[in-house]
Amino acid sequence: MTTKQELPDEALSAMATEWRRKALEGELHARGIAHELETELRRRVGAPFTNYDTLDLRPLETRMAQRRWWQLWRTR
Repeated sequence: MTTKQELPDEALSAMATEWRRKALEGELHARGIAHELETELRRRVGAPFTNYDTLDLRPLETRMAQRRWWQLWRTR
């Protein structure tokens, strides 16, 4: 079995992103696994790992169509 230390950086990053997505969807132990993979990636690269695209699971159209905060009380 391949350990996280033996994986190439690209594969480790892809796995971390996938486990982070599962964690955001509510899978029970996915957060811990994602954290371990991200920690190993930070140890190797030395830069912070943040993929903001995976934090919001709503479709892009929905995110872009949000109303401005000052228009909350206005009617359409």
